[in-house]
Amino acid sequence: MKPPTVFLGEMTNPEVEAFLQRSQTVIVPVGSVEQHGPHGPLATDTIVPTEVARRAAPRANAAVAPAVNYGLSYPHVGFTGVAHIRIPTFMALIEDIAVTLAEMGFRRIAFLNGHYDNTYAIAYACAAAAPRLPKGTRAFPVNYWDGMTPDQAAEFFDQANGLHANAAETSAVMAVDADLVDLEAANQEMPPFPEVTNQAAVHTAFFFSSPGSVYRATRSGTWGDGRKSSVEFGERYLQVVTDATVRSLDDIARTEAAMPDR
Repeated sequence: MKPPTVFLGEMTNPEVEAFLQRSQTVIVPVGSVEQHGPHGPLATDTIVPTEVARRAAPRANAAVAPAVNYGLSYPHVGFTGVAHIRIPTFMALIEDIAVTLAEMGFRRIAFLNGHYDNTYAIAYACAAAAPRLPKGTRAFPVNYWDGMTPDQAAEFFDQANGLHANAAETSAVMAVDADLVDLEAANQEMPPFPEVTNQAAVHTAFFFSSPGSVYRATRSGTWGDGRKSSVEFGERYLQVVTDATVRSLDDIARTEAAMPDR
């Protein structure tokens, strides 16, 4: 007998039809193909949200659609291991995925993002898709790290401990498959950022609007310390961000339900 699965791409057509009788929620992991230092796999930003989606799906009563592997990696241009698509192409892809999943019967379509540079474009694409969606259908982005508490962010994923190919990201991949990480090659590097009054504004202006900005900021492609990575740390990180994702999905649903129908 075929075992059950949360992955939409592993389901048969009758299994999809049966799932839609129970739930109309689907999670779409979205990532990128880009360098993650000298130690991490190019698909890190897809591997991690796919694993988070797998773990979150039973708790969110959701299916997990096949991942979007290519994203907006233009800030990383300059490194060898970068394959990316243009912003209009990416947005059109997200929009069409939302529309066709809605045609399949899903009414809540969460794009679970694992690559920060994708964030705004996913939101804009969901807005562009909205007029094409059936009444009552919502498509929206969620970064898998959004629901972390400040203390959790300080431990895993912030300006102080790095945002790319750091211990958290690298460890998460190791918890999925340790053979994908070359820990002996792991390094530590932090971009030479000056003291500024508003770091978030500067980062948005510098990274989002500048192709090759990460290549300029880091020589190795690492932003953090990958040397501290371990399967144990990755398992803890995956547990934290899975809980955060489930909370975020619940918060979004409750907020939607609280709004008057106008």
